[in-house]
Amino acid sequence: NIKSAELIKHASNAFLATKISFINALSRICDRVGADVKEVAQGMGLDNRIGRYFLHAGIGYGGSCFPKDIEAFISIADKLGYDFQILKAVRNTNDEQKKYVLQKIKDSLWIIKDKTIAVLGLAFKPNTDDLRNSSSIDLINALAQEGAKIKVYDPKAMEKAKRVLKDVTFCKNPYQAALNADCLIIATEWNEFKELDFRKLKKKLKRALIVDGRNIYDPKPLKKLGFTYVGIGRGNE
Repeated sequence: NIKSAELIKHASNAFLATKISFINALSRICDRVGADVKEVAQGMGLDNRIGRYFLHAGIGYGGSCFPKDIEAFISIADKLGYDFQILKAVRNTNDEQKKYVLQKIKDSLWIIKDKTIAVLGLAFKPNTDDLRNSSSIDLINALAQEGAKIKVYDPKAMEKAKRVLKDVTFCKNPYQAALNADCLIIATEWNEFKELDFRKLKKKLKRALIVDGRNIYDPKPLKKLGFTYVGIGRGNE
């Protein structure tokens, strides 16, 4: 019926956002016990009742749908007299994940002020130029408030980003962004970033530090090349 149909979209997006926040919360446990969240997610996904989709730890969800639909569903429930605590926890976990990643960067650099940080990825997900509720933009703004000098690159979202980001350096490619940077952050999982020439990248960086905010890399080969690798819930960093 019509009422059921109206709830389907809200319920579906809320459930997917819940999966993302769950795996992000789990990533923090993995960091504490030495487990790898990618292996944990793979094992969970083998259970057909759970499935592998949307079990990707990172810097939090964004976009035009999930944040808006979560807020709307919480509001609808409140008006109906139901305190939708699960969704409030999903929203709070997503907000806290951004702070968690920021703290990882702080722990790696010790002092953020006056450090040059390269951020690869501005759109909230790959294959789009959509910056709405982008976790990358939130992270950049937080780093800028700490006094960092920010250099950025995204394959599609650069023009839109120029309207919303101030006092950052926009670069033509990942290597230009990495030049003399103290830290390289992967904020969006573009395929282009998965295929970087890491030997070339290391020569560009002032410090061979990668914060993999989307867990797109295997830490072992990067460590062999001399990189310091920081992932999200990888445990074996």
